[in-house]
Amino acid sequence: MLKSIIRKHLLENGSIYAVIGLPAGIFFNTGIPTCVVILKKNNTDRSILFIDASKEFRKEKARNCMDAEHIDKIVNTYMERKDVDKFAHLASFEEIKKNDFNLNIPRYVDTSEPEEVDLSAVSAQIAELDMEIKKGMDELLPLAQDMGVTVDEEASRKMLADVVKMLQGV
Repeated sequence: MLKSIIRKHLLENGSIYAVIGLPAGIFFNTGIPTCVVILKKNNTDRSILFIDASKEFRKEKARNCMDAEHIDKIVNTYMERKDVDKFAHLASFEEIKKNDFNLNIPRYVDTSEPEEVDLSAVSAQIAELDMEIKKGMDELLPLAQDMGVTVDEEASRKMLADVVKMLQGV
């Protein structure tokens, strides 16, 4: 509770200038990721630069090391204070406020990669499902007719197709 009050106060006063997430294991005897919060007086627009540098390291035995190129990338991004795809985001105070003053870097910097979709496999699945639907309709229509229900086959197929589309949208 106290942490959130202090964080909100620092944000409202424009004291937090940047949040930089570092890789896990860059400090001896510490395997957890580290975060650097940079404070600065008179950040009048109250925007905060979020940098996700968690992947900026070289593996060395039992720990991760940051080389000059990794550090330069962080410093240059910090100095430019601009968005960098999958690496940094300059968040406005309003954006941070909408996120309940949460300073978690993944909330602002999306590092996810789009999932590859095998279109031929999806197409094959759709064709297979269409066949199953047709088979189900072929089994259902005679049962309905046996029960004395008058069936307009074309209308029934259309109605079933509409139900399937509706279920797919859910």
